[in-house]
Amino acid sequence: MLGAHGRSITRALFTPLARLLARRGVTPDAVTIAGTVVSIGTAVVALPLGWVWQGALVLAVVLFLDSVDGTLARMTTGGTPFGAFLDSTLDRLSDGAVFASLTAFAVFSMSEGPARTAAIIAGLVAVVGAATVPYARARAESVGVSAAVGIAERTDRLVVALTGAFLADVGLSDWFVAVGLIWVAFASLVTVVQRIAVTARELGR
Repeated sequence: MLGAHGRSITRALFTPLARLLARRGVTPDAVTIAGTVVSIGTAVVALPLGWVWQGALVLAVVLFLDSVDGTLARMTTGGTPFGAFLDSTLDRLSDGAVFASLTAFAVFSMSEGPARTAAIIAGLVAVVGAATVPYARARAESVGVSAAVGIAERTDRLVVALTGAFLADVGLSDWFVAVGLIWVAFASLVTVVQRIAVTARELGR
């Protein structure tokens, strides 16, 4: 949802940056790797240690810049199969790091109570969902079905989870962390079911 509507905007915004990188000889794969390193480093260091709003802001910037490598690829190589594979694979590492780190924050920094328990359970489901949602689409495509459906794309899930953590860390209720992760867990499960249903229907034809 957010990802689908936001790609054209981010491509327009970051085309000048992509042109600058292209002139300097920076490759799309280098941008992909750099973004992943920053994402994972920020997630595993900042979030579990309680620097949540700072980490959330950095991750939001990296997420916003996520389309730069694709724009750069279209300007230079036109996009390669390996580049697409690398981008998708490293996105899974980044997503897993973010949701696992938010779960660690709930374990180590939140006060005992229902909100903490809910956040931990939902965080664990979100970690599984971060891998299963894209896997369902990729596996469907491997058998000739386009399963690009679902109530929540990658951008949606990350934005909701990080926003909830940010609001809790600036002084609002811990329930914002829990509700954000609960929504991500629920949306991930629904998206997987939707992709299974689409694949079953298409293969049944």
